Order: sequence, then C-alpha cells, then structure tokens
Amino acid sequence: MNLKVLKVAFAAISILISVPSAAQLDPALSAPLNKFGQAIYYINQYYLDTVNNDKLVESAIREVLSQLDPHSSYVSSDEVRAMNEPLEGNFEGVGIEFSIVRDTLTVVSPVSGGPSERVGIRSGDKIVYVNGENIASAGVTNDKVFKYLRGPKGSKVMLTVIRRGVSGLLDFEVERDRIPINSIDAVYEPAEGIIYIKLSRFAATTRSELFSALSKLNVVSPRGVILDLRGNSGGYLGTAFEISNMFLEKGQTIVYTEGRKIPRMVERATGDGVFKKEKLAVLIDEGSASASEIVAGAIQDWDRGVVIGRRSFGKGLVQQKLPMPDGSQLVLTIARYHTPSGRVIQSPYEPGAADKYYRAIYSRYTNGEFFSKDSIHFPDSLKYKTLLKERTVYGGGGIMPDIFIPADTTGYTDYYGALVRKGILLEYMNDITDAKMDDWKSRFSTFKIFMSEYDSDKAIFKGLIDYAKTKGLAPVQEQIEKSAKEISLYIKAIAARRLFGQNAYYMVVNNSGDPVFERALKSVL
Repeated sequence: MNLKVLKVAFAAISILISVPSAAQLDPALSAPLNKFGQAIYYINQYYLDTVNNDKLVESAIREVLSQLDPHSSYVSSDEVRAMNEPLEGNFEGVGIEFSIVRDTLTVVSPVSGGPSERVGIRSGDKIVYVNGENIASAGVTNDKVFKYLRGPKGSKVMLTVIRRGVSGLLDFEVERDRIPINSIDAVYEPAEGIIYIKLSRFAATTRSELFSALSKLNVVSPRGVILDLRGNSGGYLGTAFEISNMFLEKGQTIVYTEGRKIPRMVERATGDGVFKKEKLAVLIDEGSASASEIVAGAIQDWDRGVVIGRRSFGKGLVQQKLPMPDGSQLVLTIARYHTPSGRVIQSPYEPGAADKYYRAIYSRYTNGEFFSKDSIHFPDSLKYKTLLKERTVYGGGGIMPDIFIPADTTGYTDYYGALVRKGILLEYMNDITDAKMDDWKSRFSTFKIFMSEYDSDKAIFKGLIDYAKTKGLAPVQEQIEKSAKEISLYIKAIAARRLFGQNAYYMVVNNSGDPVFERALKSVL
C-alpha cells in the first residue's frame, strides 16, 4: 500500500483508538454515551422479554450511521469477508462460474486453470449432487451454492454431474483451491497499435492482471489506449493511483483528500508509467463511480486524454474501514476526494437522506440528462480550468465528459428487458451453446472467421421466443421486432464468448455500432 495511504489509514484508526479517552475527558461525548448505556441497562433489567443485546447495539449503530452521509455504513462480522472478496481478488472453492437453470446448478464456465477444470468439469455440466446430497431442487439459491462449493484450500468435495450426450451420472472429486476473481474484463487490439482495456473494478490484483494481459497481447508499438470504465463502481483507492500513474508524468497530482480530522494528503504520479505518451480515451457513464472518477478526473484535469460518454455517478467521499472488537466494521466517511484542479467529485446530499441521494441518479434519466447534454446545468461556482490547456470543466457532482454521447435506447423494450432480467436469454443460450458447440468449432476456427461468417440464426432466435413462452413471458410482436437487433447481438456475443473467451464478447459488442466505442477509437487513431 502507498505510504500516504497508510498515513491516512493510521490517522483514521487513531480516531477509533482515542475514543475511550475522549469519552472520559469530553462531556459533550461522554454524556450521550452514558445515556445510551443507561438505556441498554434499563432494557435488560426491566423489559418484559429477554432481549438480544448484540442485535440491539447493531441496530443502533446502523441507525446512527444512516443519519450521516450516504456511504457510511455498518458491516457485520459475517458480511466482512463476503464484502472484501471481489476486491481482494480471490476466494477458496471449486472454481466455476455458474447459473441456476430450471432449479439446477449449471456450470457456465470452469475458471481457467482452476480445480474444476483440472478434473475435467465442463461448461454445461449440471451439478445435481454434492457429497451425495441432492441439490437439484426449487430451494437451490446462490447462497446455498456458495455454502456447498466454497471451503478451505485443500479440502475435497465430490460433485456428481449430468452431462449432455453422456448416459448416467459422472462423479468428480475436486480439491478446493484459491480462486482468482478477475477485475479485467477484456484487453485486446481493436486496431493496429490500439489497446482496449475494460476494467470492471479496482481490485488488489488489477495491476498484475493488466500487465499479464498486456504481455500476452504483445503490442510492439502502441499508438493509443482506450480505458473503458463504464459501469465500474470503484474499489481500492491505491489501485486507482496505480492505474492513473500509468498515464501521467512524474509529479502530476492524481488526487488529494481532505477531512475534518484527516490532513490534506496529495497523491502524485511517480513518472514510471508505461503509457505516458500514447493517445488516450477514457470511457465513463452514470455507473462509473469513486475510483473510476479519480482516474477520469486526473486524466481530464491534466489534459492527458479525452473523456467520452455520460456524466459519472458522483461518489467522491473517502471511506475508512474501522475494526470493531467482534470482527465487524464501521465503514466511515473520513474525507473528500478532490481532482487535481480542486474539483469536488461528490454529488450533493442531505445527511440522513440516503434514499433521496440514490434516487437522484434516476432523476437524471427522467430529466433527459442521459439523452441531451443541454439538460445538464452547472452553476458558475462549479466551473474550473484544466491545468495545462485551461479548458472549462465542472465539479460538484461526478465527472462531466469532454465528449458527450447520449444513451441509445431505441432497441430497448419491456419484452427485451424481461428476457435479460429474468435470466431467460442466458438460460436459453447455455443450452444452445452446448448443442451447437461442435458445429460452431468446425465452422469458426478463428474469431475473424466467426465475425465474417456468423449470421443471426433465425432458428435460434425463434427458439428463444418459444422458450420464453414456456417461462411465462408472452411474446409481444411489436416489441420483439423493435428489439430484434439487440437480442441478436446478445446471442452472437454469448456465442463468441463461449467459443473464444471473454475478450470475444466485448469484441462483438464494441463492433456492433456502439457510438461511445466508435468515438473513442476515432480519437486515438
């Protein structure tokens, strides 16, 4: 962890350590603490029923934090590990991506190099028994699957599967291992010398993942980079520093933080970045938040690249995880992020009104902001200048892109939304890719051949509509026709992913006429 980050963490933790003495010395703090303790005492002494003191205190803590900003929260000891796993980059288990299809645990894909792949478990296998216990039932849930399949490294579990084309059941003894959780969705070369990076979160492993992917890609003379942060809600602050550092010159400020008890701390680029001269485009939307906004803000303020898309979420508060004696945590806001030019990233909020704060993102849609730049209004007080070219940029609520691209909802219908939300499209494609795999492999030996020769299969499309009927989704012909292009694209992208891996999914989607990607590619060529 960066030394300055450590200083911030130490300063925040010292607040926690100093609480007892502060309570004894400061009447303003000791009086309410004594009052709360007295209330708990009376409840235990005189209430007509037995009470759970742990639950009472947890409820009180949650209520207190709800009166602060929208991002301060309480995390129980049971929730701490689950919350950290996606950012720590690993967990211990059997190593499969799965979905629950018709009450059956179905393997979408074994993790490459993971324990399930090593013993021969394949995509499409249906896991029906775990250690002899039948799990194919209406009661199977994601939480239950985690309970069955995760466990300490080195422990063993017997999985019994049904495999298409194989009679009878197949048993696999899987030895659990540490399983990586990738934060890089795709890295590929959309044009000669151009590197596309799709980053889903800022995790502890992001930098190593990225450099591993870049070494495999082996672009000898890179000309430009497209950094896609759309839908990336953030993650580790230190990782945001690492990614920003890849593009900035030595000494350039990445971000600074400041709070009531936290002194101003400035993070600067070290100058050893690998893409300091190449053209750069950063893609953002309303789902880009926190660490994503730090990176986009630094790139924009230093006129280092072009930011393209729609205004980001506006989450610019620094949280510190403060440990409690029972293993739970307070996630407490301790400071604000500021971009290098001094802009505040955080959107306005009212203390204790978290619901109103999160509803604001939907009001952007209803107010037309997703579709027209003219619907976005900033007061003059929020105008700032970039640090080199002195272009006008705005603070006080996310990062406003340099090039605004409106959302395209022309192909969206309620029918299409139901296909996706209810998992019908993905369930159907799991079955189709199993059935079509041998034929597709013989026809499409490379991704280039797939892109040039794959055509929307009318039988697959019709089969989806028929399958949706069996799942209770009645066809609406007008909506089906309106969404046909989007549905066919999704079918093609899933087929490509099954044949050629995760990169292929984004290669299909990005080359389907995505205006944000096309504008980004044009800007870096």
